[in-house]
Amino acid sequence: MNPFEPSTVPSLAIEEKETFRPRPANDFATAGLNSAQIESLVLKFLLNFGNAAGRRIADELGLPFSPFPEFLRHLKNQQIVTYTDNASANDYYYSLTDTGRARARNYFDECAYVGTAPVPFESYVASVAAQTIDAEQPKMADLRRAFSDLLINEDMFQTLGAAINSGRGMFIYGYPGNGKTSIAERITRCFGTSIWIPRVISIEGHILKLYDPASHEAMRPRRGGLLRMDDQDDRWIEIKRPTLIAGGELTMENLEISYNPATKISEAPLQMKSNNGTFLIDDFGRQRMQPIELLNRWIIPLEKRYDFLTLANGKKIRVPFDQLILFSTNLEPKQLVDEAFLRRIPYKVNVTDPSESIFRQLFEIFGPKLGFKSIDQAAISYLVETHYLGVNRPFRACQPRDLMLQIRNHCIFNELEIEMTAEYFDIAVGNYFTVM
Repeated sequence: MNPFEPSTVPSLAIEEKETFRPRPANDFATAGLNSAQIESLVLKFLLNFGNAAGRRIADELGLPFSPFPEFLRHLKNQQIVTYTDNASANDYYYSLTDTGRARARNYFDECAYVGTAPVPFESYVASVAAQTIDAEQPKMADLRRAFSDLLINEDMFQTLGAAINSGRGMFIYGYPGNGKTSIAERITRCFGTSIWIPRVISIEGHILKLYDPASHEAMRPRRGGLLRMDDQDDRWIEIKRPTLIAGGELTMENLEISYNPATKISEAPLQMKSNNGTFLIDDFGRQRMQPIELLNRWIIPLEKRYDFLTLANGKKIRVPFDQLILFSTNLEPKQLVDEAFLRRIPYKVNVTDPSESIFRQLFEIFGPKLGFKSIDQAAISYLVETHYLGVNRPFRACQPRDLMLQIRNHCIFNELEIEMTAEYFDIAVGNYFTVM
């Protein structure tokens, strides 16, 4: 099959899985927070910021303003904070007293985290269940939409559709350059557009950072003050369904909770960050660990849909394992793992070389995007007959784009019109296939 053939809990209000949205809490208790947690976050923020209005403090913690006046008044009565000025809407500016600064430093020694208040772990678990990919059942129209910028044949659609609906693991294998990674990156689009995740989670007294701007794409910027939305809990953030990609750099440490002993802050592992989305292990078999080690680590998660992670204090916790795991490799799956593991990854998709007709069609698709005003079929025929058929070189789906990029760069540098000619293809082939 060829992918390039053209185709004819607290503060959670869960109504329906596809309309999940975290609602704001009315007070700290319904937000799953106690007074000590709120005090720690408030004092550490004021120690860093110096002076802030109560509404600014509430926005920083991602919580409603209504319970803060009374809470801050209580801290003032204890001589931990003091008023420095009046603010709008019956609010005040606050700063720390000497006693408050000393207490804030003690809180910093316990944990250096400053920012949005954490969401209880139980609420996070409930949110994953409410947004599970198991509840998503993509149809053919969803696949065509997700893969609209790739050429996918009908047989491939049938295989991918069944595999995606399974919600289980999938091997995507074949020669390099034929679009395995491109296919994997688009699979997430079949599961709907967005999900909600907590920025930070509170678990067994530990702070666990989940939202990662390097891994997650926010749907909209966070708004505070008078522009703040009242129908959502700002401790959560709406992101595009995640697609995490780990290549040869992946190690076993990336799959465990990372703890910083200096800051006392933990960070979620990759598979937890990919919950409700897709996790692609690219170039599987080329990691620094043996393939069997990785699959041994995931025997239970792949079957049971949950994982066990270890906190800094040594306690194990059970976390959701709710994503489609994809293994992309240039090798045959049976060369990497035994039959027992292949059974746990039920779908194997072979991404084969494109045919000559599809190879030619790829020039027509990529040409206009790269600045070619016309597609010279005679020049393409020269390329195919001289540099492919004539030397028994296999077609790869990435090569039309790569060769045209070579021509484009040559023409721009020499201030020439960007066009396809036999001479330009000779130059591009000479550069591109020197050691291939």
